[in-house]
Amino acid sequence: MRLVTLTVLLLFCKAAEFRKAKNGRSRNRAENGKAGRLRKGSGTVKRYAPGLPCDVYTYLHEKYIDCQERKLTSALPDWPEDLMHMLLARNRIHKLENNMFSKFRKLKSLDLQQNDISKIEDQAFFGLNKLTTLLLQHNRIKILSEEVFIYLPRLNYLRLYDNPWHCSCEIETLVTMLQVPRNRNLGNYAKCESPPHLKGQKLKVIRSELLCPLEEDIQPYQQMALSPPVVKPIVDSSICHIYMFPILTLDCKKKELQDIPTDIPQDTVKLDLSNNNIKVLRSKAFDEVPNLEILNLRNNGIEYIDPAAFSGLMNLKELNLSNNSLHNFEYGVLEDLYFLKNLWLRDNPWRCDYHIHYLFYWLRHHYTVNYYGLECKTPEEYKGWYVGKYVQSYYEECPKDKLPAHADQDTEEDEKERQKEHSSQIQTVKQHSVMLTVFS
Repeated sequence: MRLVTLTVLLLFCKAAEFRKAKNGRSRNRAENGKAGRLRKGSGTVKRYAPGLPCDVYTYLHEKYIDCQERKLTSALPDWPEDLMHMLLARNRIHKLENNMFSKFRKLKSLDLQQNDISKIEDQAFFGLNKLTTLLLQHNRIKILSEEVFIYLPRLNYLRLYDNPWHCSCEIETLVTMLQVPRNRNLGNYAKCESPPHLKGQKLKVIRSELLCPLEEDIQPYQQMALSPPVVKPIVDSSICHIYMFPILTLDCKKKELQDIPTDIPQDTVKLDLSNNNIKVLRSKAFDEVPNLEILNLRNNGIEYIDPAAFSGLMNLKELNLSNNSLHNFEYGVLEDLYFLKNLWLRDNPWRCDYHIHYLFYWLRHHYTVNYYGLECKTPEEYKGWYVGKYVQSYYEECPKDKLPAHADQDTEEDEKERQKEHSSQIQTVKQHSVMLTVFS
């Protein structure tokens, strides 16, 4: 009897333990399910919160924020203030408001392309005095003034194309700014969308008087704009000879050219265009060959050089303009030739009047440049004079107390001595195969 009783008690104990374990497993599953639902819920909230999180990272010790395609309508206040590059392309920004980026004072580049920007307030870029690159292409901007960029003193790369520009008086100051020679990388390719008679004209080249004509002059300007454009003669560089050694040279001499050929290899170091019939050097005539070091334009009959003709030739060392039909240089012609060493000017009909002063003062200021043949040919009273002597005589009639500080110009003997000294120094350099910087 006792044995039966013990057996029954053991069976009851086992049954109780089984029920307890089963209930524990059920509670665990319920708790795990609840926790999973909570995690899933919190993940959903994060994923569909307004604005996806942006990527902030450092590359080459400079901090970036990548907020492209985030459906943003503005810069957010919680972004790090020490950002140097901001990528905001392909968002939904419609307006750039005053002080929108003022807290990001270290910013170097700002990418706002492919938004819906139609208005930029005058102080939108306030505080960005370190910004060098601004991308505003592919937006809806019609009107903009120069004042917007007044807070960007270091800006040297600006993209404005593929915006519906309305070319009127309201963008005249912008156009004027873009056309300054030193702003060669600002606003390239941007074109007028309206009015119809100006559609397709580039902001970099459009004449300002077409933007603000007098009411009685609108019709003549429209006729001018609708008339067939001047077609630049196209001459392919394939008619020239290319030599690879000792330096990459394009030889186009005696090809009866009337304009600078197209498709010049970008890595050309020496370009010979002598003995052709090129009468005019147009704006940015050589912008396709930034590595050019030697340019020969001798004996072409050149009558006019646009102030931006040599724009971009910052590596040019030798320029031969001898035996042409030049009377003077307009202000700005030589401004981009930072490393020019030799300039040939002889056998040109230089006219000694006030307009020759720019050329002489530029040479005097850039005293490391060796120049040859700057001699008056007209008017008759100054024929045969060195230009330095003429400039000195120009001031001799002025009272001494009215003379400018630079009136102590070279005499004819000084000019001859300068030429002789340069020739001697160049010969010494050649003999010893040493490169020297010659100071006057």
